[in-house]
Amino acid sequence: MTAPPKQPQFDLASLLTIDPKAAQIRLGDSRMVLMHTEALSYLRKEILDTLGLERGKGLLIRMGYAQGMRDAEMVKRERKDELETSPDDAFLLGPQLHMLEGVTRVDPVRLEIDRDTGHFYGEFLWQDSWEGEAPYNEELSREEGGCWVQLGYASGYSSTFMDRLVIYKETECQRRLDALCRIVGKPAEEWDDPEYLKYFEPDSVISDLLTLQQEVSTLRETLCGANQGNLIGQSPAFREAFGLLSAAADSHITVLLTGETGAGKEMFARWLHDHGPRAEQPFIAVNCAAIPHELIESELFGVEKGAYTGAQQSRPGRFERAHGGTLFLDEIGDLPLSAQVKLLRVLQNAEVERLGGVETRKIDVRLIAATNVNLAQAIRQGQFRADLFYRISTYPVAIPALRERREDIAELAQAFIQRFNACYQKQVRGLSQRAREALMQYQWPGNIRELENMIERGVLLAPAAGLIDTSHLFASQQGQAAEAPEDADALLQRLLDQQVSLPQIEARLMQLAIDTTRGNLSSAARMLGITRPQLAYRLKK
Repeated sequence: MTAPPKQPQFDLASLLTIDPKAAQIRLGDSRMVLMHTEALSYLRKEILDTLGLERGKGLLIRMGYAQGMRDAEMVKRERKDELETSPDDAFLLGPQLHMLEGVTRVDPVRLEIDRDTGHFYGEFLWQDSWEGEAPYNEELSREEGGCWVQLGYASGYSSTFMDRLVIYKETECQRRLDALCRIVGKPAEEWDDPEYLKYFEPDSVISDLLTLQQEVSTLRETLCGANQGNLIGQSPAFREAFGLLSAAADSHITVLLTGETGAGKEMFARWLHDHGPRAEQPFIAVNCAAIPHELIESELFGVEKGAYTGAQQSRPGRFERAHGGTLFLDEIGDLPLSAQVKLLRVLQNAEVERLGGVETRKIDVRLIAATNVNLAQAIRQGQFRADLFYRISTYPVAIPALRERREDIAELAQAFIQRFNACYQKQVRGLSQRAREALMQYQWPGNIRELENMIERGVLLAPAAGLIDTSHLFASQQGQAAEAPEDADALLQRLLDQQVSLPQIEARLMQLAIDTTRGNLSSAARMLGITRPQLAYRLKK
């Protein structure tokens, strides 16, 4: 049996520097951070709970892989001369770095390296690893090893050192009731295990989660009986907007819906699609404010395999998916300028080019855009392109706020009651007289969306076959305000009498705006009359 290789005696600790004044810890040229293992274990568990075992395991392995790559690059840079003369000694600096970083104690068992032929075999023992403790707090089977970040590190380090993909597996693990933890590494093709190799391939988790989120939202609306094809209202303000919408239904004209957050712009867009010549074709809705700026172009226009790190396969964008039908771009005012340029080109040429691709694809899409910001003002501030505005504003329709169509509140509320009765299997009969009056007097900063949320709360809290009262609709402070409406001066005087501090008012107002806009900070900031960075600063403060 080959004698275990001896660890080279280098003073690696000299590479570690701590500068408290600069708040920096460095290992060579690489910046490091100290973290409690309890915090890392919590993060690990959150990843597994959120992504599931398979995707979480892959993410942890790739995270360790990236760390191992950086350490191998440092070793190759610092010990360049030894790579050819003493490759074993140079390689074993990696296990020493792993120990110096406080990850685990590493004991070499067997090491075979030939950088010229690419031959590699590594066998090591792990003792007292931080990650070995973490799986016992997770719901993993005894057959499943748990040191995935460490396996990723060993693979990343060895692959970078050898300039070829080297993969490690746990052949023995204390979690599986073995006496110790043993890992074996060799070139990927020698494992003949494609299912295991997939953990080392980038995974477009964010993109898939965004798609899944939209699908879940659509499914929930369907299960709860949301009738998105009907618009409800008899008020003059509603009928004026509806009249404009109806006149455009049979055409292919681009429509721009304007109005406050929660006023029902998507409902109007769906009605326009359902009552037009494209009703049997797809209706694809995109909330431009909900997609990170770095993903918006790939979501709208598609992406070709290899266009960026993590793009493992080609994928059509929303324009291609809406071909023949309608594409609804909600919150279009939040599009970054780079995406605005490409959007204008797509609308002008009726063709789309995927991110990272060279082929153009013809598209036939009716565009409906919506915004709750003043685009003319955004143009003056350099936040929106004038040429795109003129392109999408061919046929503007202003959606009235709910406080401008109070005659419709009772009918809307009853429709929501019927829907949520079906959703929650209840038989709430309707609104009490007091609740109806309170709804009529309320100012509705969140419009129909706020009314919908309020009725859902009311259906949940009301007796099984009873009526919804004000206490079911409003939080206590809001309910009192709704029953006895008061102007701004009276409200401020009452707050002063109650000795409510300014920070308390500001915090409550910000939270109310965020709740009303369902966590959309951009919309909440506009509702408060400040910028998004200002809102983020105040929340942090």
